[in-house]
Amino acid sequence: MSSVLRPESAGQVAELVAWAVAEEAPLEVIGRGSKRGLGRPVQAAHDLELSALTGITLYEPDELVLAARAGTPLIEIEETLAEHDQHLAFEPPDLGPLLGNDADDGSIAGILACNLSGPRRLKSGAARDHFLGVEAVSGRGEAFKSGGRVVKNVTGYDLCKLLAGSHGTLAVMTDVTLKVLPRPEKTRTVMIFGQDDSQALGVMTQALNSPHEVSGAAYLPAGLAAGSAVSYVADAGASGQSVTALRLEGPGPSVTFRCEALRQNMTASGAHEELHGRNSALFWREVRDVDPFLRLPECPVWRLSVPPRSAPEVLARLTQDQAPPYYFDWGGGLIWLAQPHWQDQADTAIRAALTDCGGYATLVRAPDELQAATPVFQPLDPAKAALTERVKDGFDPQCVLNPGR
Repeated sequence: MSSVLRPESAGQVAELVAWAVAEEAPLEVIGRGSKRGLGRPVQAAHDLELSALTGITLYEPDELVLAARAGTPLIEIEETLAEHDQHLAFEPPDLGPLLGNDADDGSIAGILACNLSGPRRLKSGAARDHFLGVEAVSGRGEAFKSGGRVVKNVTGYDLCKLLAGSHGTLAVMTDVTLKVLPRPEKTRTVMIFGQDDSQALGVMTQALNSPHEVSGAAYLPAGLAAGSAVSYVADAGASGQSVTALRLEGPGPSVTFRCEALRQNMTASGAHEELHGRNSALFWREVRDVDPFLRLPECPVWRLSVPPRSAPEVLARLTQDQAPPYYFDWGGGLIWLAQPHWQDQADTAIRAALTDCGGYATLVRAPDELQAATPVFQPLDPAKAALTERVKDGFDPQCVLNPGR
């Protein structure tokens, strides 16, 4: 049973990491533990948990900037921003329930460490694109700062971009600074029923290339649509129809105009339903948090990043016998895939299907024994692997931070 270390200050974090280096005692670095299942299981005698490092340390709504300690709950930040009609535009997902943990319990540093972004990524960018500054402790036990409160303050190496997506293997973040943006006044979602994945990809591509500023494009086959908490979506799925969804956001009059124009452009494709505020928000929250797979708790879940035009071909290679549950986000650039019947070498088959298009496959959810035996992240080519090893050695030469993850 590992012991839990809960530092209450950045100074204590530095002391604990320095102690771990001296004692050659590996640490599992976690924020609040909601995404602990991401990546391979870590074998460490001690957990370095940042849940006591909480609180918003800076918020200037007029300057569109917010800073918070690493363990600050994401829900606390979102509620504070909502009071000023602002939000995190990269739409961070809550994967806690998917990974068997509580909802609304993730930390802001955990989101950044995993570089997690929701459906709006295709318009607003990834989490790393909103990550302005960081205070952290390297695997050498040395405290450092990078970035600032505005993008133009970043000179030299932008370490924020490096730490985003490193899963706590390079440094322990203690304080982070982010760009925030005004929250859309109105949200509407245009829905098209009954398309197959190739037809849906064509519609999403057309919409995203239009002047209507689509901020979300997703496709749910009938089986997954039927489980939605949004009645319009569930009714379509129950009648055997898939759902292609296109989201528009912004000032009220603009959204109304763009929605009508988009529906007219899509008339030939059957655009005849529209979700308004509450239902629209609920639907995109389901897409964001991978809710369709909560009803498949025992299934391994994969996240496939592909060029959108390649999505139907990738699925065709994976579904020669029987189609596993799947859905598209990011206009087809992201495929969420469940595997009800795991087979030996399943990871090899999935990654082989991505070879021609240059995509990436990540095993997001699986039993510990399966994660321990499977390359969770996309294997790197020799040149990138060597570069990654040199970066790791520069930050954490004794591999005390999340070894093996």
